[in-house]
Amino acid sequence: MPQIVPIRDLKDTAAISALCHESEEPVFITKNGYGDLVIMSMETYKKSLFLNDLYSKLAASEEDLKNGKVSDVGMAVADIKEKYGL
Repeated sequence: MPQIVPIRDLKDTAAISALCHESEEPVFITKNGYGDLVIMSMETYKKSLFLNDLYSKLAASEEDLKNGKVSDVGMAVADIKEKYGL
């Protein structure tokens, strides 16, 4: 469940840091009852970047499959061996 914290609670930086690390997900900061900021631990941020990159590559791969831009693994290995003289 997402953590939602009012902006005034940012004064207690140690508690906010602990909350970010414990929840392992973004913490939403509200200002006057409306969403204003999102903060997260470095680990959560790195995981998010990794997953976004992975999903992007999977989508590109699925598009290649749909458009027939694939090759047989044996042909790919033969091409690499020929290219590098192996």
